Parts: sequence; structure tokens; C-alpha cells
Amino acid sequence: MKGKGQVVGESSNVADLAAEAARARPDALALIDTATGATLTWREVDLAVRDTARRLRESGVEPGDRVGIRLPTSAAFAVAFYAVLRADGVAVPLNPYEPAQASQEVLDHCGAKTVLTDQPFGSATPIEPVLDVAVADAGSDTEPARGGEDIAALLYTSGTAGAPRGAMLSHRALLAGVAQLRSLTPPVAEPSDRVFVSVPMHHVYGLGPGLLTVTAAGATVVCAPRFEVRSALSDCLNHRVTVVIAVPAMYSEMGARPADELGESLSTVRLLISGAAPLRPKLLADIRAATGLSVFEGYGLTETAPVVTSTLVTGYAKPGSVGRPLPGVELRLVDSDGSESGVPLDPGDPDDTFDDADGTGLVAVRGANLFSGYWPDGAHGPDAEGWFRTGDVGYIDTDGDLHLVDRAGDVVIVNGFNVYPHEVEDVISELPGVREVAVVGVLDARSGEAVKAVVVPEEGVGLSEQQVIEHCAARLAGYKVPTVVAFAESLPHTATGKVRRVGLRDAGPLREDGTHA
Repeated sequence: MKGKGQVVGESSNVADLAAEAARARPDALALIDTATGATLTWREVDLAVRDTARRLRESGVEPGDRVGIRLPTSAAFAVAFYAVLRADGVAVPLNPYEPAQASQEVLDHCGAKTVLTDQPFGSATPIEPVLDVAVADAGSDTEPARGGEDIAALLYTSGTAGAPRGAMLSHRALLAGVAQLRSLTPPVAEPSDRVFVSVPMHHVYGLGPGLLTVTAAGATVVCAPRFEVRSALSDCLNHRVTVVIAVPAMYSEMGARPADELGESLSTVRLLISGAAPLRPKLLADIRAATGLSVFEGYGLTETAPVVTSTLVTGYAKPGSVGRPLPGVELRLVDSDGSESGVPLDPGDPDDTFDDADGTGLVAVRGANLFSGYWPDGAHGPDAEGWFRTGDVGYIDTDGDLHLVDRAGDVVIVNGFNVYPHEVEDVISELPGVREVAVVGVLDARSGEAVKAVVVPEEGVGLSEQQVIEHCAARLAGYKVPTVVAFAESLPHTATGKVRRVGLRDAGPLREDGTHA
């Protein structure tokens, strides 16, 4: 339901968020594009969306047609996304930095009709989103007819554990995700906020919390196509940013800057939000010391549009925790057969361990924010009771806060005992001079699998395999200690900072040029 003084409801079209922002705050600044210098008010965004939607319809896009969007995080992406939905199409965001062939495979898989882009692309006739509202013409603009359970977007998963799959996100799911975030205290975005977003908008994290939630508040998106720490901090200072939405890799680069520079650059910020991967407790402490601000962590997936839990729910940024479920989201831990696990003990307690009876379970989620299954037939979506097993392993501490251990597929099984990479990575990260580390399982003739660590040292720091092994041996059970330690200049990451473990498992040490020995 929508109308004067009313919030856009889950039966509406997601593009109504932009139309409502234009109605409620027409002259408020909506988008600041730090790369191009473009600025748009919400009235101007609405005009640009309507004109771009008209052009899509004139090009032959019909209700339900898939439309690719191959643009960086920018004002153009925001206009393009809302325009596809206003034209009653299905948005298919693409990574603009991946090879064109990879994007073409996604478009072929979903049968996309056209693509919104600002660069020549394949054999498709591209359409460039309208940004010059002085020449915008809504023409015979019509209100969107699709909404609710109709699919709004196809977001292809990152493929860290296999081939990417298109998660079907309905208008209902995306709008539910927005409503759940807006119910938090403090809210992710208020009308007066300026929210810095350099997380890719083609990813659900940049799209949901970074664009849709800010639009719902009628606030301002300060967007950058790529994250470069000095430019980002300068943008935060110059544009008086009040909220930062980022991933751990970004906060790690911020934390490496001088404390006085970080404190000054973030002096107008009220809220720091992190997601997509865990934050190291030391980094949390360093940023708080420099800025006086806590970094609030959350957990979510493409399939949950996207946020499941957040430390914002309690208002306490507990190190190592991703918080509690958002209002409207149910969460439980289940065994591999789907049966519910008992309430676990706290592995942070010295009397508990991360062994077989550690109380961990697979995270299962239920709520209006869940996807409708994978393209094209809705396979592997929520079960008959509405529950979706995420594939993540976690435990709930005695306060009721969720801690993620690892992806189920990343668990290393040594002689029948489970080893969670995240636990070993935390121990190795305690060593001075470790910038980043990834732990994976490798085949072993005696134990089935063995633990391998790939370590990225700080520049100029000398670390040996023996140092890493001895440190782990002093802190971990023997079967958890790495038998192989490789060193690398960097680790492969997804667009949102998650380590791509595929390829690290059976390969030798990484050379300086990124190839394996």
C-alpha cells in the first residue's frame, strides 16, 4: 500500500520507493556521484527513471522481460535499476569489471532482452540510462503493474563454491528487506543522512542497504565506483558523510591509515556498518580508538535480500558476533537432515570447545525477505514451511547472538574431526605482521584431509612456515594445526571482499605474479 504519509508496502513495485521519495522530498539531494560529479535531487531521479523506463518500453521490453544492467556503483546504476522495474521488467545486475564473456553468459542464461550500459557490449543494442533531466521526457509514462510476488531482480551469486546461480528476488522480498532494516534503532538511514556506498550495487549488499534502504528514507547516496582508501576518506570528509556501508577489506584499509587522519575524515559519521565477511576484533578496536565509533556487523545472503542478523539489533558491536535476527526474520540452527539443533553452549567459554559436540549447526532462516528459488524454475528455494538452509555453520552464544563459524562446504575434516577455517584463521591473525590469511583443506593420504594456511604478510615482514605452525600448535588441538603453510602477496576475493577459497586448496604457494608454484 502506498500513498501520502504511507510507507511503500510489500505488495508494491520496488520502483515506487523512488517515486515516493520524489513525492515526499522532491528537492532533497538524492545522489552524489563522486566519479562524475553528477548530483540529482529525488525529483530529478524520478524524471530520469520515468524517461529511461519509457525508452525501455519503446525498445520492446515487455512485462517480465529480463534486462541486464552493466554499470558501476553510480547515479547511472540507481536510475537504471529503478527504470527497469518501472518498465515492469526484471533487473539483472552484472559486474561491469568482469570479462564481457562472463556477463554475456549470465544474459544468455536468463534470456535477457537488452542491457543498460554506458559502454559498447556484445551484440546487444545497449540503452544508456537518462541522467540529463533537462531533456528528460516521461512521455506516455504509466504506473508499473507488477509487484508483490512478481520477480523484481535476478541476482547471480558470486560462485565462490561453484557455478553462479540466479537468485529470484521478488518485489515482496526486496521491500521486506528494506522494511526490516528501517525498523532498527538506530536506523541505517534517516532523511538527513548522507550514506557512503562504494560496495558494488550489482551485489545485493550494495543494492539493498546501500541503495534501496537509503531511497526509502529519502536520504542521500554518496556513491563511488571503486574503493580507494584515500579517495574514500576524502569523499567522506568533503561530502559530510554520516553513514558508511562497507566490507571488512575496506575497513582494514581505513584502519591502516594514521589515526588522526581517520578520525578527521570520519568526523561527521554517526554509523559504521560492515557485512559480507567477519571483522577481526583488533581492527574493531583500532577503528574505535581512532574515531570513537563502533563498527556494527551484519550477516546476510543474496537469497535473503540480504540482511538476516545485525549487531544493530542490540546496539552493541560485540566482537566476533553478527548479532541477532532483524525484526520479521526467524533463525534457527539445524542438523544436516534439517532437524532443529538444541540451544548450544558458548564456545567462547574455556570449558567449551570447537570439537564434534560443539553445539554448532547449519543456519536456517525464515521471513518475508526470502527469495523465490533459483532461475528459472524456483528450485532449491524455501521449503514447504518457509525455511531456507543457508549453508553457513554457526552457533548461538548464551546472550542469544549468532556467531558464524564457516560455510558448510569449507569445513575441513581431519580423521573425522571438523576443523572450521575461521577458527584457525583467527589464531594465525594474532601473529604480528599477518595482513590476511585463508585456511583450506587439502587431500591427505593418512587423514583424508589436512589443514593448509595461505598467509599474506605485511610488507617488509618476514614470517616462516615454522613460526606459523608453532603459534598454532600452542593454541589449537593438534589436528587443527596447519601441515602446509604457503605465503602470497594477496588472496583472491569476490567483489564484496570474501576470499575465494576455490583454487587455494590443491595449489602450491602463490608466486608474486599471482600464479601457483
